[in-house]
Amino acid sequence: MSVPEAKFKINVKEGSVELEGNEQFVDKHLEKFEEIFKFAIQEAVKYKFENTVAQIENSPSISLPSETVTHSSDTSKRITHIHKHPAKSSIIIPPTPVDLKANENKIGLREFVIEKRPANHYEKVAVFVYYLMKFNHKEEAKFGEILSCYEEVGEKKPSVIDIVKNSIRYKGWLEVGQERFSTRITISGENFVKFDLPQTLS
Repeated sequence: MSVPEAKFKINVKEGSVELEGNEQFVDKHLEKFEEIFKFAIQEAVKYKFENTVAQIENSPSISLPSETVTHSSDTSKRITHIHKHPAKSSIIIPPTPVDLKANENKIGLREFVIEKRPANHYEKVAVFVYYLMKFNHKEEAKFGEILSCYEEVGEKKPSVIDIVKNSIRYKGWLEVGQERFSTRITISGENFVKFDLPQTLS
């Protein structure tokens, strides 16, 4: 079996064209293969373009700022104006009126907080929810009622949504309530307020 004089290889996927052989063969047939070369290159470019488009179309959509494109007379130039949309506004929860004053049946919230001496927002919210459920006999505490507790004791109000969410996740003192924007004290939270913080006077 004789050894082939030449080898002609087209890889459309990689966009490569190979012509192997002795110098006389290449010089003799190169002109004949010119059209085949052009076709192979066109197919390679087309393949890469279609593959790139398919990847873009199948990729997850990403929300980007809207842009306006203005074409100048020179088609190689374009001016892009990016319009930034304002950040999504946060949820605003107003304080909800609730009875937090002392009477013949219960201690006032201010006195209760002074006795318990909570040190941070997580402890304060646990104390507030405990007070609302145990002394005001509520099944759960609304976020607006917690904000009213802050106003009652003259404390700066935090992002109550974040405090409650983190307390549920990391402390275990609270749990999600039945209504939207409400929470409940857990057994762990009750034990913390009742035993770990200074106890109320009997």
